[in-house]
Amino acid sequence: MILWLIFAAMTAAAIFAALWPLGHPARTRSGSDLLVYKDQLQEIDRDRAGGLLGEAEAEAARIEVSRRLLAAAQTEPSTAAAAESTSAARGSGWRRRVAMLAVLVVLSLGPASLYVALGSPNLPGQPALARDMAPHGRESIATLVSQVEARLAGNPDDGRGWELLAPVYMRLGRFDDAVAARRKSLALNGETATRRADLGEALVAAANGVVTADAKGEFDRAAALDAHDAKARYFLGLAAEQDGNNEGAAAIWGSLLKDSPPNAPYVEFVRRALARVASASSGPKPSAGGGQDHNNVNSAPAPAPTAQDVAAAQNMSEDERRDMIRGMVARLADRLRQDGADVEGWLRLVRSYVVLGDLDKARAAAEDAKRALADRPDEIKRIDDLVKGLGLEG
Repeated sequence: MILWLIFAAMTAAAIFAALWPLGHPARTRSGSDLLVYKDQLQEIDRDRAGGLLGEAEAEAARIEVSRRLLAAAQTEPSTAAAAESTSAARGSGWRRRVAMLAVLVVLSLGPASLYVALGSPNLPGQPALARDMAPHGRESIATLVSQVEARLAGNPDDGRGWELLAPVYMRLGRFDDAVAARRKSLALNGETATRRADLGEALVAAANGVVTADAKGEFDRAAALDAHDAKARYFLGLAAEQDGNNEGAAAIWGSLLKDSPPNAPYVEFVRRALARVASASSGPKPSAGGGQDHNNVNSAPAPAPTAQDVAAAQNMSEDERRDMIRGMVARLADRLRQDGADVEGWLRLVRSYVVLGDLDKARAAAEDAKRALADRPDEIKRIDDLVKGLGLEG
């Protein structure tokens, strides 16, 4: 409100400064002094003729008046010029009034119209930190993040700042920093299902896609606070899948889809995950004699990391945890090179490479799987469906 009052005062001052010269035009002298001096000369002549003035007195008066007449003639325009100037001044009066009106309209309405057309009068105010996080020309995101980090270093209790910074860390792949920021946001801003689920997501990202015991604890707390929190429910389903409980994962994700609006942004992603565990659960059945199908001997699914393995990973360093996960994936790849008939193992291997970020290895594993399963078109289709669902095509 104060800003608008300042703008109004500045506009009024500009209007006054523009209108003052138009309302006070320069005045010209009328030339009446010349007429007075000429009358005085005629009066001197009349007084001389009537005997009121002597010759010497009349001559002295005539010289003085003539001197004044000459001085006035040199400094004033002629009577005709003065009359013409006065007439011109009268004729320009209406032009001055039109100009004054135009100035009034332009200075009062012009800036306001331009601001409404080009400005953002309805844009709400933003805190300084939010403005720092907005794009600024060619400045890199790393520079902006450094500025925000410096601001938070001076004000570490700014809960809003940590909440804004955490998702930026996630996009930059700085997952450990994202975990720290999520924890600070949770401590400073209070506990909500969304903040608990966000912290769990950051923990999963820091663990290379593994839902650790710590992360699962956060998702359990989020679900306790809000049973309908979609992020918590999805990751709880992922935790079940990683524990080898495909039926449990399918139940969680199926319930999530049932409770979600059809246009929710995550629906298609959950559908693909549900299809993945559903296909993994529909493995070959034993034959009528109690034996197994001859095409599936030694094709039991490769074991997934147990809950104990995941919990143990929490006591490891980042490099140790990554090496442990890669070791399990390498053992699975070695087994499949010896026995490529296990379609479930191939599916798990492709997904594991995607979780680790090795997309080229994931594509190579899919091609190896299709070669190993060349005589089983239904299972090759499952591999192709997984490749398509994970976006590995091309």
